[in-house]
Amino acid sequence: MAQLTHEVFNQPRPLVDYNLFEGNRALQAALKHNAPQLDTAQFFALGGMLGRADMQAHARLANVHTPQLRSHDRFGHRLDAVEFHPSYHALMSAAIASGLHGTPWSEKSASPHVRRAAAFMLFTELEPSILCPISMTYAVTPALRKNAAVYADWGPGLASLSYDPAMKLWRDKPGLTMGMGMTEKQGGSDVRSNTTQARPDGQDAWGRRFRVTGHKWFMSAPMCDAFLILANTPGGLSCLFLPRVLPDANADGVGQPNAIRIQRLKDKLGNKANASSEVEFDDASAWLVGEEGRGVPQILEMGTMTRLDCALGTSGLMRQALSIALDHTAQREAFGKRLIDQPLMRNVLADLALESEAATALAIRLARAFDNSHDEQEASMARLLTPIAKFWICKRGSHFAQEAMECLGGNGYVEEEGEGIMARIYREMPVNSIWEGAGNIMALDLLRAIRKADAAAALAHELAPAKGAHPALDRLVAQLPLRVEAMATEVQARRLAQDVALVMQAGLLHQSAPDAVFQAFCDSRLAGNWGQTFGTLGAGTDFDAIITRAMPR
Repeated sequence: MAQLTHEVFNQPRPLVDYNLFEGNRALQAALKHNAPQLDTAQFFALGGMLGRADMQAHARLANVHTPQLRSHDRFGHRLDAVEFHPSYHALMSAAIASGLHGTPWSEKSASPHVRRAAAFMLFTELEPSILCPISMTYAVTPALRKNAAVYADWGPGLASLSYDPAMKLWRDKPGLTMGMGMTEKQGGSDVRSNTTQARPDGQDAWGRRFRVTGHKWFMSAPMCDAFLILANTPGGLSCLFLPRVLPDANADGVGQPNAIRIQRLKDKLGNKANASSEVEFDDASAWLVGEEGRGVPQILEMGTMTRLDCALGTSGLMRQALSIALDHTAQREAFGKRLIDQPLMRNVLADLALESEAATALAIRLARAFDNSHDEQEASMARLLTPIAKFWICKRGSHFAQEAMECLGGNGYVEEEGEGIMARIYREMPVNSIWEGAGNIMALDLLRAIRKADAAAALAHELAPAKGAHPALDRLVAQLPLRVEAMATEVQARRLAQDVALVMQAGLLHQSAPDAVFQAFCDSRLAGNWGQTFGTLGAGTDFDAIITRAMPR
């Protein structure tokens, strides 16, 4: 008879069957500050659903059983289809039912973008990669209005709370999703170097039609119902609407697939549950959206929306990593006491908590600017904060995840059939920094935003409530106009983005966080009482208050 060689003990229980929103005091505070009229009952309900064991199982399975390309059937006919595990579809259904896609553009309630931002952050803690098509559907919806006929047909489906993965005519589906195809081999972020060609092909109920031939090196979520792409028309680089199924049915009432040829799926570091592809267009049909030759400005507008989601997504991943680290160290014992009671570990955990709350505060503040874009101050803040939040929050993500993983030791590094959530977070972190414009692109966008508005005045107005709250913050706020002027060059643009991000985060924490959080953030990030890595807060930090506030349950 086999003998057990040991008893398993001192191993933490998994963080499961808990409410993601109930313990997230940072998010609760950010919502109270930016949208006090929002009914938070919806977030308690969503947080409870997302923390359930069955939903976590869906997240694991969607990442273990990754998307598979079926280019042809067994008879040699092209399929250009992507197959997903059922758990992927379960997650997509939940995300769309939660209104994380195009719903804010049709909502009449107060603060629809803040409401959606909070839900997006919570869902990211469960599974972030399926949110790629969700984010793109959110981003393209306002741009699609520039073709009124297409929007009239597609708008209701893009805001629907129903999910249907079938490849069918748009009018036969209860809900629709959309993606984007901009990046080409030779250009990357330089979309003006695109070579895809579109020749005129007449006009119909959806407006000017074109025939598109070319390629896209990186087109994420190729199973979406339609895409906005860039192509060269006779009038210049233009934005086109390209459906996966052509609008005209055959004699049997079945829609015919458009000529979108999926060449391969990308093998990525992370973002595993989401299919990203390389495609070719072989005389595909597409319709003009907006003014011919004005494709790049339209793409920049859509990029603003997806960049908000990059900041929200990284903030959500930070919170998930922090929650796991806190829960693990509260249970695990070493050298005679719990890890969370060890002084050095407390420094690390408190430092991570500060970073996470600051990221949440900045990301939700940016979402508020989208809800009030008609206001001149809010419009200025949207232009400034979008590249700042995308740059700084996403840059901090990978370092944050590595430190949180270290709190678990080897248990954090190991993946057993996808159960290693911390390893999954670590692999996911870089995508938000790279996607929709890496760090240099964001820094250059900040320079463009500064030149379009009185940035110093807008920032001064934003930071006025924090005047006198901390001497280091006062000094930096006083210096900000000179810094904006002196650093408004390409070579110093990253430093400027960092400085403005830190000042903004400090100002927001003064208004939404307890004094212990605000003072520790300013002492470390602004006054210099901090090292080169997490876990180097000063000895006078109120570790108890910061860690207690951040505990997930």
